[in-house]
Amino acid sequence: MTFAYAPAPESRSVVDIAPSYGLFINGEFTEAADGKVFKTISPSSEEVLSEVAQATAEDVDRAVKSARKAFESWSALPGSERAKYLFRIARVIQERSRELAVLESLDNGKPIRESRDADLPLVAAHFFYYAGWADKLAHAGYGPDPRPLGVAGQVIPWNFPLLMLAWKIAPALAAGNTVVLKPAETTPLSALFFADICRQAGLPKGVVNIITGDGATGAELVGHPGIDKVAFTGSTEVGKAIARTVAGTSKKVTLELGGKAANIVFDDAPIDQAVEGIVNGIFFNQGHVCCAGSRLLVQESVQDELLDALKRRMRTLRVGDPLDKNTDVGAINSAEQLARIRTLAEAGEAEGAERWAPDCELPGSGFWFAPTLFTGVTQAHRIAREEIFGPVLSVLTFRTPEEAVAKANNTPYGLSAGIWTEKGSRMLWMASRLRAGVVWSNTFNKFDPTSPFGGYKESGYGREGGRHGLEAYLDV
Repeated sequence: MTFAYAPAPESRSVVDIAPSYGLFINGEFTEAADGKVFKTISPSSEEVLSEVAQATAEDVDRAVKSARKAFESWSALPGSERAKYLFRIARVIQERSRELAVLESLDNGKPIRESRDADLPLVAAHFFYYAGWADKLAHAGYGPDPRPLGVAGQVIPWNFPLLMLAWKIAPALAAGNTVVLKPAETTPLSALFFADICRQAGLPKGVVNIITGDGATGAELVGHPGIDKVAFTGSTEVGKAIARTVAGTSKKVTLELGGKAANIVFDDAPIDQAVEGIVNGIFFNQGHVCCAGSRLLVQESVQDELLDALKRRMRTLRVGDPLDKNTDVGAINSAEQLARIRTLAEAGEAEGAERWAPDCELPGSGFWFAPTLFTGVTQAHRIAREEIFGPVLSVLTFRTPEEAVAKANNTPYGLSAGIWTEKGSRMLWMASRLRAGVVWSNTFNKFDPTSPFGGYKESGYGREGGRHGLEAYLDV
């Protein structure tokens, strides 16, 4: 007998979204200089959630000057005092985690189960972790008296809005820098709620400034002469543009860009465990993950067995309302991203790959794409080369470990990889040869604030997280 899941919606009443939000500059919310606003919508329903200020060059300048003024006193504080503020922020995040999880699912489209159980705990953990470093910088391995850089300009993406904020702001503040942060245009609300958390924690004015807007706003921030450090997470195309902008300047830069990770399954891997890792690797957060395991490399001898088990598992995935606790796959973040996913999926079919998706009824409103896999994929297919950033898995095969390494490294990206085998020696052999910044063994998409994260080649440069994440915010 098959049991159906009864709806288990999380209440929207736990979060109070204002009809409009301004820019957060010098500890206060203020309108944009020209009064322009844009709407942010819920991707699962297309309803307007709020209006948000569109920052101009004048607003960016105000925010940078506010951060520069605050830097004088913030950087002069003993590390133990800065740590207290970071600890307070972490505790407030924990106290408001249910509210923030609902907000993130509404504005982003991701399942509440993920925002509640993955995003929010990690957000708090990053602030706790870097609070611990604030008075120990002399022991981080960057000299006996490392100094902060100054004002950090940070631009974050829409796939993990609050988590990417934590990755950027926590180490910057711990090191004694001040911040001007621009969230993604489609997911600004959790950053604006974080501004209120900064006030609730008593953070001095100007230490954190949050400006909302589109790509032009981000370009103004990156190019502003008062910025000492640029941190960007997003597309490789924008990352290249940022690198060109800062070339020839004294600005320090970290870029965390795209990926096309290989999830490699050997014939001795535990099949059921590997299937769970494959599903988590590509369908977590609708595939909106830069390190998603979007290429499945499976040893030929177990291909049929693995694909049968994977399809059975995909048939159980529940697509729908992000606020339903039973939902596994939520909404695609925007109409623009949905169009890109569809275009690349159609290209896969046109180039001869075989497309398969489980039967599932998609909601009538909002932006949705069913979990999909392609077999018969070659390394020449666009779906094997280009980052789709959606719930689409390309399956390739290999016969030997050497062939698996060659195929895994045959990409302009180098962010992550996964290895599934019972042999520890093979894991180490593979990991030493894979050109990827993060290699997971018998797991995938596992993150921890103590562990550095970053890539090679077109996946960017620099590391975030761990002791290594402090270096980008210190004058070393």
